[in-house]
Amino acid sequence: MKNLLNILIVDNIEFKRLLLIGCMLQFYLFSCKDFVEIEPPKTQIVSEEIFINDASATSAITGIYSRMIQNGFASGDLFSYTLFGGLSADELVNYAASREEFSTNSLDVNNRGIRFNLWTQPYEYIYSANAIIEGLENSNGISVEVRQQLEGEAKFIRSFCYFYLGNLFGDVPLHLTTDYRITSTASRTPIIQVYEQIITDLKEAQNLLQEDYVTGERVRPNKSSATALLARVYLYTQDWINAEIQASTVINNSGTYSLEVDLNNVFLANSTEAIWQLEPVEPGFNTNEGRFFILTTSPLEIQGIELSAELVDAFEIGDNRFTDWVNSYNDSTDTFFYPFKYKIEEGDPGIEYSMVFRLAEQYLIRAEARVQQGDIVGAQADLNAIRNRAGLPNTIAADQASLLLALEQERNVELFMEWGHRWLDLKRTNRADAVLESLKSPDWQSTDISYPIPQEEININSNITQNSGY
Repeated sequence: MKNLLNILIVDNIEFKRLLLIGCMLQFYLFSCKDFVEIEPPKTQIVSEEIFINDASATSAITGIYSRMIQNGFASGDLFSYTLFGGLSADELVNYAASREEFSTNSLDVNNRGIRFNLWTQPYEYIYSANAIIEGLENSNGISVEVRQQLEGEAKFIRSFCYFYLGNLFGDVPLHLTTDYRITSTASRTPIIQVYEQIITDLKEAQNLLQEDYVTGERVRPNKSSATALLARVYLYTQDWINAEIQASTVINNSGTYSLEVDLNNVFLANSTEAIWQLEPVEPGFNTNEGRFFILTTSPLEIQGIELSAELVDAFEIGDNRFTDWVNSYNDSTDTFFYPFKYKIEEGDPGIEYSMVFRLAEQYLIRAEARVQQGDIVGAQADLNAIRNRAGLPNTIAADQASLLLALEQERNVELFMEWGHRWLDLKRTNRADAVLESLKSPDWQSTDISYPIPQEEININSNITQNSGY
């Protein structure tokens, strides 16, 4: 059984109010060790008591966010997409033997981090989202406004998890129900169909979610959160027209979002650039990024990580992002650079929240979508908005080929160490071989762009097949 206190440790005022109800929900829904391995009831898996009123139903959603940031899935944890993606790409140097597989991309099918953090946890959140959707459908005790918001959040969560599952593993089982008779034997769904479901969920979430943040803080997704992810999904699927439309919708919402002038304010709680953040829930700490990435001693001594020379050298002279978002630790023999977007290692809770979606990415999405449609001037304008904010002059790239390379560079230095952007960019643009083959030689092979399906999942469900190269 999972320890409920480890699922829902909270310190936000709203979350405290819902803690007791949330714990009840976690007991009813998620008390089994692993929903993939342990068969839940086949019919009504959601107690009617959980969805009897707005407060208890809301706790179903807030519990997921608490688990996301606490259990290793979220950005910044030692088993997060950010860390593993940074190691797989060219962002990090690793000093821990336990993470060496990610550094070389010679991943093992029995890697525990892949199974529990990158596979099982997202599927647990998908299961939770499906349970909430089903519970709302079967309940008459929820107000219309809350029902719509919660259903929108649940569909957003499901699409968010499938976005990362699909981008890390390729074809993955598509679970749209809590019925174990269906999910336990599901085979891998082609990634194009997974994307179709993601888009469907996000469009429905847009229609259901409120434009305003329901708590006043940007810690529960709103309509713009769904729009931001939809813009990214359209970019990844090369639907340039819709990528531009969705990104423009967020960018033009100037009453809510704007680029922070001071780079040191970007990752503060509820910054004007934040579209969706995860609120830390562990007392005495702000973000996992600050807790685990800030170096106060040599990474050689603590088996930690440092920023790679490739990333450090990618910053242009005069780039304020290097000044404000990169720091260093000096020992008697060497200097080690580390990410400093988050500046609080511990203490003073509530100052920094972990960023999931922010406005700068939307400018870069729109710039890429525009250049792919031949709108060179529009693409330059969006790219320059990000460059100028960093203290850099306008881009000199003036044609499609050079602008695409300039955007790859800009995404590298703007979005480094945020949810594996660099790793996913190299994969989706077919640039992984060109950039990583020489860095990871002799271990690199082209099939390394997909992580292995955990062998234990294949053992449980023989309808799941392994990726090529493993």
